[in-house]
Amino acid sequence: MTSAAAAGGSAGPTPPADKRKSVTGTRKAMAAGFLLPALVLLGALVVYPIGYSLYRSFFDQSGSGFAGLDNYREIFTEDTILTAVQNNAVWVVVAPTVATALGLIFAVLTERVRWGTAFKLIVFMPMAISMLAAGIIFRLVYEQDPERGVANAVWVGVHDTFAESAGFPKAHPLPVHPLTAGGGGSFVTKTPVSAGTPALIPLVGVAPAKMPDDAEPAKAPAAGGSGEIAGTAWLDFTKGGGGRPNAVDAKELGLKGIKVEAVKDGEVVASARAGADGSFTLPASADGALLRLPAENFREPYNGVNWLGPSFVTPAIIGSYVWMWAGFAMVLIAAGLASVPRELMEAARVDGANEWQVFRRITVPLLAPVLAVVMVTLMINVLKIFDLVFIIAPGSSQDDANVLALQLYRSSFGTDADLGVGSAIAVLLLLLVLPVMFFNIRRMRREARR
Repeated sequence: MTSAAAAGGSAGPTPPADKRKSVTGTRKAMAAGFLLPALVLLGALVVYPIGYSLYRSFFDQSGSGFAGLDNYREIFTEDTILTAVQNNAVWVVVAPTVATALGLIFAVLTERVRWGTAFKLIVFMPMAISMLAAGIIFRLVYEQDPERGVANAVWVGVHDTFAESAGFPKAHPLPVHPLTAGGGGSFVTKTPVSAGTPALIPLVGVAPAKMPDDAEPAKAPAAGGSGEIAGTAWLDFTKGGGGRPNAVDAKELGLKGIKVEAVKDGEVVASARAGADGSFTLPASADGALLRLPAENFREPYNGVNWLGPSFVTPAIIGSYVWMWAGFAMVLIAAGLASVPRELMEAARVDGANEWQVFRRITVPLLAPVLAVVMVTLMINVLKIFDLVFIIAPGSSQDDANVLALQLYRSSFGTDADLGVGSAIAVLLLLLVLPVMFFNIRRMRREARR
């Protein structure tokens, strides 16, 4: 015991806690030396720009005169910037919510299919595309021309499935033809028709490429039987010339599907549609009536939706954003879903809960921390959205699709640049991001204490 005490005594007294070395044996000065380069970069790239932007936001366009709060006042009074603020609010509410909801649905459903991994790969693949490339892709997708824009090609196809497609929008008679304008875009015959006399309805103005694919050479009308009115509606134009007006020539095509109405005293007494060779037949009740080609034959074809017009440009761009980021949400939620105890779900099913109840009362509450992470991340991301809006929105609609990050660029580097207003917008963006960041930090600390 004596030797042990001696040995203990030779070790000397224990140093105070504040003078003890750290576990790694490093000193505070050495730790500061390692941190100094990072602190210098942080100050140069983050702290100084924030401080200078705050300072510059209180000066005028030239930077020489103190403007006070005028730049901030302009943000909420100038129409273009106010539109950007309103659009940012729409982005923050809609885009993260839709992307998170789709990610949740995809993550839950892909657990139940054999090819779930392949589906996740396909949905996540847009994350590998830059915002610039995605903007170029969706600028083409939203083209107004259905022959170029995929969105309108699909929309027009669906529309034409349930609604009758346009007939001959540019068709019209010549002065030598037995037709005249009937009002409202229609055409009527100059004289009434009678049984036994063929009815001729010649038109011009239809490009050969726009004629129905199954149109046949026009057939000259024969006299109708039993008092019927027989006639032919055809394109009175011979390619290469040589045709005769008001006469059916061999190379002229029938106007298949054109509607012909017999009108007496302002009322339609009979109607018919021309066949592939342009021929049509009306009953005897049409005797003595004027033949009318209603305006529906000549309306412009449905050309889809103007996705990049003032009304739809913001929802269209949000759609492209969701296409990119739904895969990100799906992957994070799927990772959280893998850690959910399956025993709870099975117990709920044994107790009689259906799949919707299991999803709503067990899956979603257990995934709440993951859903919060995804929502907060996407909210911070959409507050800085710039690339998609700048590329997708055409010049005519860019004011309607404007967001704060785009307005920051336009105010700072546009033709009439005002760095005071641009700096004020930058400070506003920082103030909008800070609450979301503080919420995320608090949530992370709360999770760490569990």
